[in-house]
Amino acid sequence: MPDLDLSAVEAAAGPLQTWILPALLGLGLASATGLRTFLPLLMLALAARFEMFGVRLIDQMDWLVSWPAIAALATAAVAEFAGDKIPAVDHALNAVGYVSRPVAGAIAAGSVFWAVDPAAAAIAGLIVGAPAALAFNAAQTGVRVGSTATTGGLGNPVVSLIEDVLAFLTVIVAFLAPILIPIVLIALAVVVFRLARRIRDRDRRAPA
Repeated sequence: MPDLDLSAVEAAAGPLQTWILPALLGLGLASATGLRTFLPLLMLALAARFEMFGVRLIDQMDWLVSWPAIAALATAAVAEFAGDKIPAVDHALNAVGYVSRPVAGAIAAGSVFWAVDPAAAAIAGLIVGAPAALAFNAAQTGVRVGSTATTGGLGNPVVSLIEDVLAFLTVIVAFLAPILIPIVLIALAVVVFRLARRIRDRDRRAPA
């Protein structure tokens, strides 16, 4: 058997560990923040705090794993979970999300680029995290508006619960197998598109 070229393996692992895997992990986290602002950050903080899934954060984000930060994120996540089940309140949360969720997405994505300097991590977080969070928040808006129009808001809690599950599962996949995140996000986009189209078609049939 030929000798294994360890230097080649290390050279290949460098960009993979430094940029590719953190970018995929950050993309998954940021996309989940587009559906729920605080749940992905809470899960990230807990994973880093208990050293699960090999999650590492940049030194500047050590505050995120402190117990006060975790308690605040848990409280905010519970409040968002409950508030999003209330018609009208859910629309307000979604509107605020156009600002808060890209910020949360950038923070979540940037914090996992632990092998680069803080400025590069911040830029990577903005590039990877903010657009992904904004895109999924916009998709959520379309689904929620359609649900309100067709059910008078009565169907919104069900839609919200589906979003909770999707956000949670997206973060879990990002932790366990970040390489699968592009596939997961494509599938998630298809689910959201079909849900929005089904609601829209139901709305068109309503007058008949």
